[in-house]
Amino acid sequence: MRVAIYTLGCKVNQYETQAMEQELVRRGHTLVSFEETADAYIVNTCSVTAVSDKKSRQMIRRCRKLNENAVVAACGCYVQTHPDEAAGLELDLIAGTGDRMAFLDLLEQAAHEKEPVTLLDDALRRRQFEVLPAGGMAERTRAMLKVEDGCVNFCTYCIIPYARGPVRSLPLETAAEQTRQLRQEGYQELVLTGIEISSWGHDLKDGSSFIDLLETVSEAAGNMRIRLGSLEPRTITEDFCRRAVKLSNLCPHFHLSLQSGCDETLKRMNRKYDTARFYESMTLLRQYFDHVAVTTDLITGFPGETEEEFSQTLAFIEKCGFAAMHIFPYSIRPGTKAAAMPQLTAAVKEDRAARAAQVAHRMHQAYLAGCVGKTYPVLFEQEKDGLYTGHAPNYMEVLADGEQLHPVVGVDGGSVARTLLLGLQLLLEGGEVHADALFAGDQLREVDRETERIVEFEGVLARNKLLAFAFGSGDHAVQQVDARGERAQERGLLLLDHFFDQSLLGLQLGELAAHLPDQSGNQAAERRLGKAEVGVAVAHGAAQDAA
Repeated sequence: MRVAIYTLGCKVNQYETQAMEQELVRRGHTLVSFEETADAYIVNTCSVTAVSDKKSRQMIRRCRKLNENAVVAACGCYVQTHPDEAAGLELDLIAGTGDRMAFLDLLEQAAHEKEPVTLLDDALRRRQFEVLPAGGMAERTRAMLKVEDGCVNFCTYCIIPYARGPVRSLPLETAAEQTRQLRQEGYQELVLTGIEISSWGHDLKDGSSFIDLLETVSEAAGNMRIRLGSLEPRTITEDFCRRAVKLSNLCPHFHLSLQSGCDETLKRMNRKYDTARFYESMTLLRQYFDHVAVTTDLITGFPGETEEEFSQTLAFIEKCGFAAMHIFPYSIRPGTKAAAMPQLTAAVKEDRAARAAQVAHRMHQAYLAGCVGKTYPVLFEQEKDGLYTGHAPNYMEVLADGEQLHPVVGVDGGSVARTLLLGLQLLLEGGEVHADALFAGDQLREVDRETERIVEFEGVLARNKLLAFAFGSGDHAVQQVDARGERAQERGLLLLDHFFDQSLLGLQLGELAAHLPDQSGNQAAERRLGKAEVGVAVAHGAAQDAA
């Protein structure tokens, strides 16, 4: 059977979709694009806002237009919380947020019997965690591991506790086992996800907390990077930081959900912290982690939010200095307490979102500027618009021009066919942005210590991304140093001389040996050839900040 899946919503939905994909393939079915003709269409729905509900309905209706004879099935939060509406959408199979394997059994049944089927339960009565296949399809470099489901915070704007039920935790030994399996399959980064991962362990009643899970997963992951999903701010304590900083594969990126920087607004939201406690978490993270990236979510125009309260929020987010922010105008979620509160106009909500976004942009630029002089390993994930895109451990996005930068995930015993590092150093001088970069390729265990690479780069800090273009490498670039140096002078490029050393992680960009803005390409080559140590000369680009 040809099956197409469309996923709306959060990383948990994405995780559950990839788990269903794996199971469908295991059962002998073929996955196809949602735009292709399929025998069955699955829409994994979202209900975090009324807009999400609308999109879910639209995608369900679209399935019939793609193939009127196909089996159309829907699962997820919208179907779980709005079963009556879903019943009016001519679905062959209606399921909610539980028992994905039973859902696939019924999908196969519906394909043969052509009789509508419904699989729904009371989410609030769930007590068991459904263990699903972890990871992703083989071509992906980043895997996800769902470690928790459910939430009992009952924020006044949120319907998710009713869609997902109470907290259920993936058992510790299962988390370690699935992590080891993903490492063996060759994945290079693991994202821990869940509805409220900070609550992991609360249902186990054995004193376990999220940091215990994190230590266990980190050990099982080996060299695989560990990235965390959204955290409740109170997760960050002295004990958490003291233990987390010892985990060498933990990405120094923490997403703490703020929602508002005003204590009165936080109370109306039924959040469990105030701004003082949130800032305590920020302080601890910066105390323990060097140039840590802290990102957050913000809702503007929440019911009852005054201009004074919003001004407090603006002042607080500036005080925090976030690396990046997700900003949303408040959207009414029918069935929640906030929906019954006095509402602000759409114009006010949008205006406040725009004003907050201006502050967020300045903070993001300031964080990128703080990356000056630092070197980051980058995991390239996919090609986009002719460039390769990937993320540094701090989750700053990097775009680079080059060939076959996407690491190949091995599926034969877990060997990684290629690992690439992109060293980025940014120098801000006279209002201009300068960047240099170095690629280190091939299998790490086969890196030739005697190999020299000459690579020319033009770097730009633009569109809120670290951007680097590679124009040549290896011996071919050595032969063209003179010509490239001449063109570099014409374009106002600078020449930098760097040295790198081999480490357990491969080639790592070392200290800046010399800054030669007035030297020609030929002089730079002479300096390089005169060095006894392994070196690399990098033609260095200077460009105006296009952000």
